[in-house]
Amino acid sequence: MSQISYVSKKVDGLKPSGIRRFFDLAAQMEDVISLGVGEPDFVTPWNFIEQSFHALEHGYTSYTENAGMIELRKEISTYLSKNYRLRYDPYDQVIVSVGASQAIDLALRAVIDPGDEVIVVEPSFVAYVPTVKLAGGTPVTIQTEAEDEFKLKPEQIEAAITPNTKAIMLCNPNNPTGTFLSKEELEQLAEMIEKHDLLVLSDEIYAELTYDEDYTSFPSITGMKERTILISGFSKAFAMTGWRLGYAAGPAQLIAAMVKIHQYTMMCAPTMAQHAALEALKNGRQSVNDMVESYKQRRNFIVSSLNEIRLKCPNPGGAFYAFPSVEATGLTSSEFAEQLLQEEHVAVVPGNVFGANGEGYIRCSYATSIKQLDEAMKRMKRFVEKRI
Repeated sequence: MSQISYVSKKVDGLKPSGIRRFFDLAAQMEDVISLGVGEPDFVTPWNFIEQSFHALEHGYTSYTENAGMIELRKEISTYLSKNYRLRYDPYDQVIVSVGASQAIDLALRAVIDPGDEVIVVEPSFVAYVPTVKLAGGTPVTIQTEAEDEFKLKPEQIEAAITPNTKAIMLCNPNNPTGTFLSKEELEQLAEMIEKHDLLVLSDEIYAELTYDEDYTSFPSITGMKERTILISGFSKAFAMTGWRLGYAAGPAQLIAAMVKIHQYTMMCAPTMAQHAALEALKNGRQSVNDMVESYKQRRNFIVSSLNEIRLKCPNPGGAFYAFPSVEATGLTSSEFAEQLLQEEHVAVVPGNVFGANGEGYIRCSYATSIKQLDEAMKRMKRFVEKRI
């Protein structure tokens, strides 16, 4: 066989995920406390699991509609109305996907033509830039600043606009910084987005995980629903990462385009998982509230602990990540993460994998028990004291 690579240039040019590299390193070591992966430590609530058993026992093992079970789409529509005062027709404005990540991929492929530019606000989820490229678009990154609490400013959008700009990706609360944007801040961004006639892909997977202020869904801002694809899912707030179930809601024309791609590439989301998600929306509120309260306690603990050991850390308004500066140690993000893992067996993610302005920071997920967090902070304190 010839040595010519059959891998496409588009894929060959993508960098491997920086998060996955540290996850793989930690998996090869013993006694590691992982603050690396953005995954709840809670097991999926039992009543959700029971509904998947029920589906199997009653033979619900075939395909569902491409867009997802209509019962689930109706419940998603009700959930969005009740929680965020958004009204979507479940018949043509909602699609159930294989995780929120697939919804992002579908949305980008549905709207991008070659040469289109998509604004990506960094530090950001590591998948945004690669999925824009895979869809044939050109990512244009905006770097938010630590002194602004990593909040996007309207003038930064204006500066990034070119004749080829088509869309902007927003994530609120943000991964990896935990930055939370208020209604007033979103309204300021909306003015600029409307001025330049942009489409918005609003990743709201952490919407339930906010701790200090009421959450505002971006399409609920006046004039934004018609130009926004809302993306969310069940992984984070409902502790269902392994079930791989997400959804998108938006204008019927765009959802139809996403369903067209979905029907050729995925057929439908797993049927048993859809039954579990239906139960999550109908009877999962108390479980979600309990988990959010626990995350808030953990956030308060880890932020206080990081600041005590002189890793300056602002208070994140949402998600389950702390994003402290490691500048005081004199180490780069990667040096800090690698040496901490080797010396103290604590896994964190270097901030630079999320964008250029993530350099000098690390992402610590507090979706782990207080006992584990306490031990991780003791080890980090020992590590930092050797360097300051």
